Amino acid sequence: MTHLPAGWRTRRPTLDDVPEILAVVHASDVAAVGEPDFTTEEVVEILGAPNHDPQRDSWVALDDTGRVVGWAYVDNPTRGTRDNFDAYVHPTLGGPAQRHLLDLIVARIYERCVEFGHERMAARGGAIASEKDYLELLRGAGFTFIKRYARMRRELNGTERAPAPPPGVVVRLLHPDDDTEMRAFHRVLDSAFRDTPDYQPADYETYRERLAALPSTDWDEWFVAEVDGAVIGILQSAGQVVEQDEGWVKNLAVAKEQRGRGIGRVLLQTAFATYAAKGRWAAGLGVDMTNPTGAYRLYESVGMAPVYEADVYEREITP
Repeated sequence: MTHLPAGWRTRRPTLDDVPEILAVVHASDVAAVGEPDFTTEEVVEILGAPNHDPQRDSWVALDDTGRVVGWAYVDNPTRGTRDNFDAYVHPTLGGPAQRHLLDLIVARIYERCVEFGHERMAARGGAIASEKDYLELLRGAGFTFIKRYARMRRELNGTERAPAPPPGVVVRLLHPDDDTEMRAFHRVLDSAFRDTPDYQPADYETYRERLAALPSTDWDEWFVAEVDGAVIGILQSAGQVVEQDEGWVKNLAVAKEQRGRGIGRVLLQTAFATYAAKGRWAAGLGVDMTNPTGAYRLYESVGMAPVYEADVYEREITP
């Protein structure tokens, strides 16, 4: 375990730390990609996520003046065999804390592997290409590159309109108070993402628990596509970039037997029109570049383009 400079320390975060944590993350974002790319809602969501105990699974680093200069956490809402993590530091103030935070993360994932009853787990984190010091730390700690994600965006001009769906398809708002419909929504989401690499299934109860932990939910940005009254496509929005006045598509899924009919495109364009009607200036999402369903090509076809790409690194943890 590496040591912090004299007078520096780590402690567990509380919700009172959210503004200082966000300031660190924003400074890191601006240095890496030129703009803030994290929000208060995301920090609160992580600290309140299922299977995340802030008193064991998250840390803030403080310099010798008591200022928060770093934040790290592990995230695994399903208790599956992969822990995702991140270790943010202020680019000009927190550098000396990053290796120590990474050591704490790895040590904690060893503990979680035992606690969850797994023989081995994957520890996975990512970085932008410009974050050279962090990438060097990851490689030096035994992490290897496995894939790349893209953060995509399309600017909106306010004239976007929801298109007509394909024949026989109805696109409408989700009814979040209908448990049967919520289960159908989750079923489409779960079954569709089983086609993608590294998907960790979450049962319905865990999914609802994670939704309940969100600070807020704009249900008027969630949509379903139906055929003969059955849900066959879904779009889940999130408020994680609302502070930047942007709409965010968190999940888009279409049942395998219904793909190729343009349903995903219609759901996306319906969401774009909804965001535009609220005065949002852009719509964004994240995509796995190795997704075999052709998601990246779909997003390009509706006018989205990469804002930046992030490299993902992984290390096997075996107690």
